[in-house]
Amino acid sequence: MAMAPGLRKFALTAHVASSVGWLGSVTAFLVLAVVGLAGQDGQRARGAYLALEVTGWYVIVPLACASLVTGLIQSLGTSWGRLRHYWVLVKLALTAVATLLLLVHMQVVDRVAGAAARMELSGSGLGGMRVQLVVDAAAAVGVLLAATALSVYKPRGITRYGWRVQQEQRVERNGDSSTDAVAPA
Repeated sequence: MAMAPGLRKFALTAHVASSVGWLGSVTAFLVLAVVGLAGQDGQRARGAYLALEVTGWYVIVPLACASLVTGLIQSLGTSWGRLRHYWVLVKLALTAVATLLLLVHMQVVDRVAGAAARMELSGSGLGGMRVQLVVDAAAAVGVLLAATALSVYKPRGITRYGWRVQQEQRVERNGDSSTDAVAPA
């Protein structure tokens, strides 16, 4: 099922915008997490952690979900397909896992932000969680950059299913029922 060109471009624009927005907002999240962890000024640290919660729930989570949904739409409505190319499968897996881990990660954000709101950051035993916010955000930036690279470079590699679809399309075009090519391992 191929999308009409105008709809395909709209879906691609929505996917690129949500994905780039996700990457940018996670980068800002990382900066705020570092400010919260390293800041000597308690008020600034509290402000950073409160901003993390708002940024997470109202910017990052919606952009992650939008990126996942628009990516699925792209894969279903274009020749790349959801199951034809390994790079699409890897990118889909990265996006789905990153979105799931983000939702789990938001529990840590909520806990640290709650302590910041109560002014209980120092001596609260949340030091490990504050470090975790930095590490998780840095890892998320890395994963999102990897997904971006996959989209740009589109490494070769076709799945067995993709090979079968390619052969069926070749037969339809040529009216040839012979398949001399060897399927990928």
